[in-house]
Amino acid sequence: MTEQSEPGGLAARERAVLALERRNWPSPGAKERAVREELGISPTRYHQLLNALLDDERALAHDPVTVNRLRRIREERRTRRRM
Repeated sequence: MTEQSEPGGLAARERAVLALERRNWPSPGAKERAVREELGISPTRYHQLLNALLDDERALAHDPVTVNRLRRIREERRTRRRM
């Protein structure tokens, strides 16, 4: 995958990570397979990239619905761990 980016925007891989997150998955295994096959990276690296994107304002501008949904989920998990 090329790393072409929009002017002042996200690289192609970053947009692809967000696109993968928008999809519905029948099982975690299906998503992991797609990460490996479509992005050519490990699920661990995928989650590292995804977490970094959630803190990136460019990602929020590109896909506010997905980023805000994932931010809420992340914050709920952090809150549960603190209890």
